[in-house]
Amino acid sequence: MSDFLQTLESLEETGLSQLGGIGDADALESWRVEFLGTKGQLKAAMAGMKDVPKEDKPAAGQKANAVKVSLEDAFKQKQSSLSGGGGGVSGLDVTEPGLIEAKALGRQHIITRVRDELVEVCARLGFDVAEGPELEDDEHNFIKLNIPAEHPARDPIDNFYVDDPSLGAKSRMLRSQTSTVQIRMMEKAVAEGSGPPIKIVSPGRVYRPDTVDATHSFMFHQLEGLYIDRGVSMADLKSTLLQFARAYFGDDAEIRLRPSFFPFTEPSAEFDMMISLRPDKPASWVELGGCGMVDPNVLSACGIDPEVWSGFAWGFGIERLAMGKYGIPDIRMLFENDVRFLSQL
Repeated sequence: MSDFLQTLESLEETGLSQLGGIGDADALESWRVEFLGTKGQLKAAMAGMKDVPKEDKPAAGQKANAVKVSLEDAFKQKQSSLSGGGGGVSGLDVTEPGLIEAKALGRQHIITRVRDELVEVCARLGFDVAEGPELEDDEHNFIKLNIPAEHPARDPIDNFYVDDPSLGAKSRMLRSQTSTVQIRMMEKAVAEGSGPPIKIVSPGRVYRPDTVDATHSFMFHQLEGLYIDRGVSMADLKSTLLQFARAYFGDDAEIRLRPSFFPFTEPSAEFDMMISLRPDKPASWVELGGCGMVDPNVLSACGIDPEVWSGFAWGFGIERLAMGKYGIPDIRMLFENDVRFLSQL
């Protein structure tokens, strides 16, 4: 019994003495391993309990526990003092990078991705990208596009006017179509003396006060194309649209042109494509936009001689193309910012 108690007292005295001279975290950790570790001196000393007589074991156990508590308390105090009194973790290196939980990375919205995909396809067909202002004037949005004053498309109830529309050509509005960019690019080519050929696409937002439903919104995106050169024909338009559709939707894409009317093209057509918007429903013809040969009045309004030059133009709704490509049944899903939906695309 006396030998066991003497061993414990000697261990406590040595441990506390060495602990007092420690000045850094590495040495403190070494001390903990030596005295309090699973293979340390205190653990080894406890093996002497087997030689203590049975009647003395309670007293010996109390002494061993007291030494253990004494060494552990002293260790914690030293640890606190070395970390600045804040109870920090021993051996903390503040220069090391922190542990950062893995977080989900964001990505482009589906509309942005589809826009970039469409522009890339058009670039392969030889089209350059052109952009223009979203705040337009009546002259570029209507007059130079051969849309007469009495045309229903100019009704103030069907447009977002910023100024009183009675002001005429200079009254401002949120553009209702990206065809305004085509007008500006033709004007620019004439003003700079470069003239046709012109081959551009103009992606961007447009605004119309439509009632929001599964296929309409008051703000949406369009992609319009314009090609002006000598001898451009309707055959060039159809072949371009067919190449576009098959480059984006696949070699089995089916398209059709239906006769229609637009003030800025003559002849004009609706561009349809066989699309399934739901996996549980068969494909059907879906209208993606309009197209046609640029009306001679539009060319003349921009200073281009229609007797020399001809061209075609087309305009598609980017949302419609996204819905067709990814099987999205409701346009409102594109603007709800529901992560569960967006993460699927």
